[in-house]
Amino acid sequence: MKLFLLDGMALIYRAHFALSKSPRFTSTGLNTSAIMGFTNTLLEVLKKENPSHMAVVFDTEAPTERHTSFEAYKAHREAMPEDLAAAIPYIFRLIEGFNIPVITMDGFEADDIIGTLAKKAEQAGFEVFCMTPDKDYAQLVSDHIKIYKPARMGNGHEILGVKEVLEKWEIERVEQVIDILGLWGDAVDNIPGIPGVGEKTAKKLIQDFGSVEGIIANSDQLKGKLKENIETYAEQGLISKKLATIILDVPVEFEAETLMIREANKDLLEPLFAELEFRTLGKRVFGEEFNVVDNKVSAGGQMDLFSSGESAAPAPEATISPAPGNHIGNTEHSYTFVDSEEKLNELLALLASQKSFCFDTETTGTDANCCELVGLSFSVEKGQAWYVPASADQKEAHALVQQFKPVFENPAIGKIGQNLKFDILVLSWYDVKVAGELFDTMLAHYLIDPETRHGMDVLSENYLGYTPVSITTLIGPKGKGQLNMRDVDPKTVSDYAAEDADITLQLKEIFEPMLIKVEADKLAHEVEFPLVPVLVDMERVGVRIDVKALSDFSLAIQNEVQILEARIYEKAGVPFNIASPKQLGEVLFDKLQLDPKAKKTKTGQYQTGEDVLMALANKSDIVQDILEYRQLQKLRSTYVDALPQLINTKTGRVHTSYNQAVAATGRLSSNNPNLQNIPIRTERGREVRKAFIARDDEHVILSADYSQIELRLIAEISKDANMLDAFAKGLDIHTATAAKVYGVGLEEVTGNQRRNAKAVNFGIIYGQSAFGLSQSLGIPRREAADMIEQYFIQYPGIRNYMNNTIAFAKEHGYVETLLKRRRYLRDINSANATVRGFAERNAINAPIQGSAADLIKIAMIHIHQDIQQANLKGKMTMQVHDELVFDVPRNEVAAFKEIIEARMKGALKTEVPIVVEIGEGQNWLEAH
Repeated sequence: MKLFLLDGMALIYRAHFALSKSPRFTSTGLNTSAIMGFTNTLLEVLKKENPSHMAVVFDTEAPTERHTSFEAYKAHREAMPEDLAAAIPYIFRLIEGFNIPVITMDGFEADDIIGTLAKKAEQAGFEVFCMTPDKDYAQLVSDHIKIYKPARMGNGHEILGVKEVLEKWEIERVEQVIDILGLWGDAVDNIPGIPGVGEKTAKKLIQDFGSVEGIIANSDQLKGKLKENIETYAEQGLISKKLATIILDVPVEFEAETLMIREANKDLLEPLFAELEFRTLGKRVFGEEFNVVDNKVSAGGQMDLFSSGESAAPAPEATISPAPGNHIGNTEHSYTFVDSEEKLNELLALLASQKSFCFDTETTGTDANCCELVGLSFSVEKGQAWYVPASADQKEAHALVQQFKPVFENPAIGKIGQNLKFDILVLSWYDVKVAGELFDTMLAHYLIDPETRHGMDVLSENYLGYTPVSITTLIGPKGKGQLNMRDVDPKTVSDYAAEDADITLQLKEIFEPMLIKVEADKLAHEVEFPLVPVLVDMERVGVRIDVKALSDFSLAIQNEVQILEARIYEKAGVPFNIASPKQLGEVLFDKLQLDPKAKKTKTGQYQTGEDVLMALANKSDIVQDILEYRQLQKLRSTYVDALPQLINTKTGRVHTSYNQAVAATGRLSSNNPNLQNIPIRTERGREVRKAFIARDDEHVILSADYSQIELRLIAEISKDANMLDAFAKGLDIHTATAAKVYGVGLEEVTGNQRRNAKAVNFGIIYGQSAFGLSQSLGIPRREAADMIEQYFIQYPGIRNYMNNTIAFAKEHGYVETLLKRRRYLRDINSANATVRGFAERNAINAPIQGSAADLIKIAMIHIHQDIQQANLKGKMTMQVHDELVFDVPRNEVAAFKEIIEARMKGALKTEVPIVVEIGEGQNWLEAH
């Protein structure tokens, strides 16, 4: 018999903060991170460990003996984050749905209840697993009681028995865990311990004297400050030991029959999963028939708690199986499969008579520059749609698309779609240039709620209460066996494709008034939607890559890596696998003893992340070599060797894909390759830019970069007089800041002072603290605090901006850019200082970054229009941060420079002067 006792609140906190950097929200704004994490952990244990008995144990609000005997116990704990507090009732509903008993008892903490039940269960013949991340539970371990630490951060779960506890704590008896905890203390629970005694010292003392009492009795054998602290704080040490001791005689009965694993209650769980929008988890628990529809899911089908959710790819003639809830099988619709000339002509005439229509493409793949068209779908009113299949013969497919060319290219007819950039780019390869006002439902929702998901299926379920046919129903789940749409019978594809157009049209009707409500309609129609054809042209033209230069660069890096490798081995005195964190940690911390306080991971190996090595770099040249080795290896694998693999065989060029609906700030991102991450700070990193070259010898690369745009925008938004004056006079802002902060003349500013001022200028934008500034500059914290204080004295408008922006955010729940782009901040009023501080930093930064994003997007739209109107041959090829890159015939350079400078400077009307720097060269590095 196997009993699992779950430390409920500890597991919930762990789940919540594990996803704190990328929290999960429902369409209604509920943060489900803790619920999802807890559910995943529960399912994993039920499936892999197959317990016979289980209970979840919680504290109550009632004070315990620890609180009454030691008033400071847990007195300084942060308030629970609001998002987490809102999630807890759902977790209780979840536990109830799985028919797992919850145990609480006023006056006792969860660990006391678990400790008591564990000992009683052991006596009754059970194997007991205390499931918790809390180290204190190690004191409970015995031959039949173990600690079960759930998986985290990519590491598997960990089971600690007597052997593991004795090794980990370096003790002879399990109960000595309590002595170490008493000496060490616990900052979270406000258990004081003995000052100056950390983990290592505590272990050594227990090894020498056996217990806290033994240490106090033999304090005369100690020396110096340690002796003084042991004697001065002896009573505090004994109190701490008592506080750390888990009580084992709680008046709770162990009733095995009530803790038996029972069949889960589908009627409770299924609507709960639907309400929480747990789509993937729902399929895992209930099978593939599970659908989230209007927070209700109809019953039906056998619930399989442990199903994998995998299914074989359907054959091409597969039919669409209706899903529960509102779906194609129970919703009135009229979808037409256009399989005759007569139907085609009727559709063409209908589209030509419309003010706008919705359309979608079906293709053989997801790369718009490589795939082939499989079909087109259209909709002009709710419930009606058409699907037109395209021949696999590309000449016939091209001829079909040409019949739609007049309506696609008619500027008087608006075009509606979901992720229109993809569809327009696909059609461009069939000689169609889509024109007319655009409405993209993905981008519309991105402006309405930027931090949630924008896929059509999710939007349909959340806003229409309708579950569309899943593509995996047609082509199977992702993997080697997955088909493409060409493999499926066109009649089977027809309803799926027509439904996409119909649903997208319905979403447009919902999102259009919502854009107005959140004051984002102007941003949509003047920035995001018009940017789509700009990005289409950029993605289609791509950029030429110098493969020979990359090959030579790769060899040069390989030689450098080999030299570094030999140097590292020589300094280490032993050859080892530098790429192995385990072997690297052993060399640095066991053999070379670089840090006696080196931290270890959960699995017991030393931490060797970049932050750890950076902190040691100034102390050891071997660490500097290792960092350089890593940077070169990453550079080579991520860009130098990867870029040639991305060359399109059809065009011979690399075509990045831009993402408009990813970054909450409004910034564009890109992938395949990720242009935004191409390194520019190191000499070797900059070399990658050499490989981005002009089309031929008759073309050059132009690079246009906004100068210090974020600082100029913070001056514009804050209206700080001193900063505006410095920019108006054309002063170097970092020199001007240094002069003010240090109280010297401009000509007296030293290089070091300018460097420090630059760090403050940019640090302020990101909410950097005195501690953070002191760390980055390597100066005392007091000096950093004085610099920041002096900065605010000299630039009072910046402090006012920060205070006013945070106040606005606290009142409204969002901040906005100069063009009213909103960044919602759910945690801005959190009682948890850490969570609130993160939201406040975002509040300060988002209007600046977002305004910079809006600025360059407007510039791109106008530049693109000017290029077309002037019938120029040059092309805009890349956008990276605040920089635009162009591939231009030599005879058009002057015209391009004039257009670029005018449009980039004048994108927004500002009081602060906008400066643009334009460079020219045969490759991107030369131009930049």
